[in-house]
Amino acid sequence: MSDGLWFADWAWLGSDEAPTEHVVIEVAGSRFSTITVGVATPPPGAIRLPGLTLPGLANVHSHAFHRALRGRTTDDRGSFWTWRDRMYALAGRLDPDRYLALARATYAEMALSGITTVGEFHYLHNDVDGEPYVDPNVMGTVLIEAAAQAGIRITLLDALYLTSSADGAPLEGVQLRFGDEDLDGYFTRLARLDEANVDNADNVRIGAALHSVRAVPAALLPEFAERTAGRPLHFHLSEQRAENKACLAAYGRTPTELLSDSGILGTRSTAIHATHLTDLDRTLLGDTGTGICFCPTTERDLADGIGPARALADAGSPLSLGSDSQTVIDLFEEARALEAGERLRTERRGHFMPAELVRAASVAGHNALGWADVGRIAVGERADLVTINTASPRTAGAPPVGAPLAATAADVTTVVVDGRVTVRDGHHVRIDVPAALEEAVHSLW
Repeated sequence: MSDGLWFADWAWLGSDEAPTEHVVIEVAGSRFSTITVGVATPPPGAIRLPGLTLPGLANVHSHAFHRALRGRTTDDRGSFWTWRDRMYALAGRLDPDRYLALARATYAEMALSGITTVGEFHYLHNDVDGEPYVDPNVMGTVLIEAAAQAGIRITLLDALYLTSSADGAPLEGVQLRFGDEDLDGYFTRLARLDEANVDNADNVRIGAALHSVRAVPAALLPEFAERTAGRPLHFHLSEQRAENKACLAAYGRTPTELLSDSGILGTRSTAIHATHLTDLDRTLLGDTGTGICFCPTTERDLADGIGPARALADAGSPLSLGSDSQTVIDLFEEARALEAGERLRTERRGHFMPAELVRAASVAGHNALGWADVGRIAVGERADLVTINTASPRTAGAPPVGAPLAATAADVTTVVVDGRVTVRDGHHVRIDVPAALEEAVHSLW
């Protein structure tokens, strides 16, 4: 940790609705100590941040190993299910060493795009034969190490995965890599993760996840909810119409109704996708303050559909964003796509103000991952900064308030995490990201 003094041409402060010009930002240790606005010139010793400076961004939903699929699932028309087959083939090839290399490169790509915290939805637990490793958490441990090497925080959302369908069919094939023997086995692993990371609290959270209603029998859901109390809790929800149909056939309820009846919904919980919902589903999610993480670039890549983002926000569900399958890693694009999806669905413009999209990508995302003191440029908060170039071919001429909706990940010039520079002049300070990705991906194919 080190003290620092920064001068931002423009900065999006606290919960402001628009950026503020000429801001001096002082950091003591890992936190913002002083914020001064309206300073005409940089004070002596200050590092200038030309362009627009935002709070650190949070990628709420990631499957790091999917990065190796980019560009490799478009050679036929296919469907979600043929995509899943290729994803399973990739999952069958990973070992701890190759997973560390791939995740490290993927998280470094996230850092380049302004992401300072990642939520890793982790279900690739076991060896290739489905048997637990000697250390049953080794695959999660390499993800934590990968985030540390890439210079970002991580919330490891360790997923319970017991069955392959809502009617309780057993896991088979590569799915055996995902499973725990039973609920007690899962919580034994989770306790060991807690113990191993007790000294990493500044950079690591251990959260919980249930993969989906098809992967966890309904009878176990209330106990799962009770025993994960106090942790961030995430779950895939109604991504596919087939999931809803299977849940209705097995339980006579939608997935949202089933999770509501089981005590899963609530302010610590985040539903991923939430694409195909009934009016009652939206009410249940909103009334409980359950967060919703949309992953628009993945949802459109997989032809999932367009979820009711505005209606969920109006119902009371905080919105956040994720890169999910790593089709792209760019939260500016995810934010644009959230608005664009609503326009396509409703044939109307103007559903989200820029400030709402910035909050979804920053403070709301961090809250969903269990980081209550990250995502705002404000005194006492963790010192994360992301500066975007406002004079690039994409952003030139856009007013500061509109720059986040014009920018892409390629416009990120500086990233600071806990007061430390992770990205300088658009380059990671420790990792040659393109070379690391090339080597990691090619080793798997």
